[in-house]
Amino acid sequence: MKELKQRSTCPVSTSLDVLGDKWTLLILRDMVFADKSTYGQFLQSAEKIATNVLADRLAVLESHGILTKVVASDKKSKFTYSLTEKGIDTIPIIVELILWGTKHWPTVINPVLLKELQAGKDTAIQKYQRLARQKASV
Repeated sequence: MKELKQRSTCPVSTSLDVLGDKWTLLILRDMVFADKSTYGQFLQSAEKIATNVLADRLAVLESHGILTKVVASDKKSKFTYSLTEKGIDTIPIIVELILWGTKHWPTVINPVLLKELQAGKDTAIQKYQRLARQKASV
């Protein structure tokens, strides 16, 4: 595992050492809410992540135990990624960022997802955590 170089022992700072990069959070968002699991799928995101940045972020997430990588069943040269329990624990953080962003700035979000989060945030978090666990066990 890539060693985590902490700037301090503050829990916010330590969390940012792993998650404090916009690309990392967007990869996690895509895994949870867009059902993406392959390198090619991540490249199709609207934010247009560079290939070298994507490869690096996936490696960092894997090295910190946030996701796992396995050879795809349909093609030996392709990998699929899934969240670990540590990765699943980021879902409430991502939900809070979604709600905060939609409250304070004009954004585009699936209206069904937004309504679901606003109607019952805790229920929605549990649902997406359950779905992530199911994907990880396949």
